[in-house]
Amino acid sequence: MKSLEKAADRLSQGLALIGSIGLLAMLVHVTLDVALRNFADTPIPATNEIVSRYYMVLIVFLPLAWVERQRTMITVEVMEMLLTPTGRRISDGAVALLATVIYAAIGWVTWAVALKNLSIGTFVDVLGHKVAVWPSYFLPTLGFFLAAAMTALRLVIIIAGPSAPAQEGAET
Repeated sequence: MKSLEKAADRLSQGLALIGSIGLLAMLVHVTLDVALRNFADTPIPATNEIVSRYYMVLIVFLPLAWVERQRTMITVEVMEMLLTPTGRRISDGAVALLATVIYAAIGWVTWAVALKNLSIGTFVDVLGHKVAVWPSYFLPTLGFFLAAAMTALRLVIIIAGPSAPAQEGAET
């Protein structure tokens, strides 16, 4: 179980890193576009399309697994203090199960959309040039399925129950 958790940690951190690199690339791309447009009157073609169809999608969806692994998704714990430890564990398990099902369902739907866009070769026309955007439809699918995997792992950990070394490592 420990090696699975370490692999999940590495995977989620890698995805967060890719999202961070995407954010940095978007920053550089937009900055260059604005500078070139204002100083040389030659903007970078398709900047709006690339930013909205690739960078933003990458930044939003790929790090979902990292957010779930870190347990930093928004939570509401109004009744949490009233529950016993067993009740909290049942509640956490139910939330993890529900999140897994929802992420997987959304992943399945976005997979169908991605395949449709792949088959028709979705593109946008920018000044007479075709810019392929069909690959960007696979990013949400990947993000949702990996987030589902992280919440499923959380459910397995909850069901397995806490072990003494795992609890000490999680709190530090």
